[in-house]
Amino acid sequence: MKTSLSKKGNTYKGRKVTLNKPFYTPGERKKSAVYVKNPAGKVVIVRFGDPNMKIKKSNPERRKNFRARHNCASAKDKTTPKFWSCAAWGIAMLGGHAIMSACDALKMLSLA
Repeated sequence: MKTSLSKKGNTYKGRKVTLNKPFYTPGERKKSAVYVKNPAGKVVIVRFGDPNMKIKKSNPERRKNFRARHNCASAKDKTTPKFWSCAAWGIAMLGGHAIMSACDALKMLSLA
């Protein structure tokens, strides 16, 4: 799946939106959301995260357990909540050993 990482000039329900940049959604059923393009080229919103829980990614043990529990190494599809939830924890999505930001992981995906 090759999708453009262009962030400007995309619309969702008539509004211009920025792609691949998670944002908080206070008062919604999920904690965060992100606009992405699906394989058909349509901009969709992906919601993820429990609004009643805090992530504690600064604790290496918690980060490791989250990664194992959610199998983050297999999260490669940007149109899934799993991908973005793993990205929120600052972990590489391609099974890399180094910890990286969601932006770095997206750059790696565009190279693959």
